[in-house]
Amino acid sequence: MPLAVMAQILDSLPPEQSDRLLCCYVNATSKIQIARISNIANWYFERVVFPGQRLVFEAPPQATLEIHTGMMASAILSDKIPCERLCLLEESKAEAQMDRPAARSTEQKDKPSQRNFKSPLLTTVD
Repeated sequence: MPLAVMAQILDSLPPEQSDRLLCCYVNATSKIQIARISNIANWYFERVVFPGQRLVFEAPPQATLEIHTGMMASAILSDKIPCERLCLLEESKAEAQMDRPAARSTEQKDKPSQRNFKSPLLTTVD
């Protein structure tokens, strides 16, 4: 089984989690970090984030991302961030909707546009 498929199976959100946020975390430090979500029942998420890398992932709105910073032989919990604060919007669609206010329904005004990804993305910072 390819690794990407295995990661998707292991990290898929529980079926009862219908609300999802597209989130982004950037490791702006010079140390390796572990990004972990462990406060969602029946789901566990953990990724290594290298210095200068960006982690894009989906999570339930009530999830909290824990950041563990690597030290010599251990890792220290250095931050807890509510995933709502890490939420991304698809800017191009959001801007296009702002340009056409008459075409937008009240539901679209209240709910920002987001893209769904099949598995977490890890990229370098530009």
